[in-house]
Amino acid sequence: MKFLGGCWGRAAAALTPPLLLLLLLLPLLPPPAAAAALPGDSSGEAELEEAPAAARRAALPDCEALAWLLHTRAARLQEEMCEKFTVCENSMEMLVQNNLNLPKVTEEDGCLLSGFNEERCLRKLSSGLFTFQTYLEYVQETFTSERQKVESLCYSTKHLATTIRQMVINPDEVIIPDSATQKSLLAKLKSDKTWIEKITTHLILRDFTSFMEKTVRAVRYLKNTRSISV
Repeated sequence: MKFLGGCWGRAAAALTPPLLLLLLLLPLLPPPAAAAALPGDSSGEAELEEAPAAARRAALPDCEALAWLLHTRAARLQEEMCEKFTVCENSMEMLVQNNLNLPKVTEEDGCLLSGFNEERCLRKLSSGLFTFQTYLEYVQETFTSERQKVESLCYSTKHLATTIRQMVINPDEVIIPDSATQKSLLAKLKSDKTWIEKITTHLILRDFTSFMEKTVRAVRYLKNTRSISV
């Protein structure tokens, strides 16, 4: 799949040393072990089955750390929007109808502690993060004073989306918007009214922060209490 270039063009250069170090410590999950079991050796088959699950479990602490980092940075960008442009959570303008259709984690997604469904939840988290890419690109274009920070946020979000997708039993079931869909959404988001742009930017950052908070909780729950199924 081809992503829009704006989010990634200078992403690596925009990374601060701590984030770059963190990303370097988040290798993509290795492929399943290639060793074959000896004829009649059932223990070998068991080891092959457990290898992918072990790799997935090993990635959970890194996913939690990166998700928390993304949450913290998005929350800080919200604060900067409030400080620089007085576009704050309690602003009257925030009462306007929100038709952005931003990704949200709901009870049906299986990410809440009651009725937790790891496969459905992981699909939702990965799909939601991929969907946020275009919205974050819009933020990058409108919140120009913090372009570097948003670009870094964009790059790291894609990395987390890809890593979580690798934990899904059937990765093809993760919905990833194609290039045409992204371009259409970006064109729809753009507005000539500067104030509306700032409100939209705030709403995107607010919902992204909320999405990341729920991502942290879900990944932490998996890390602490569950073993991801093969």
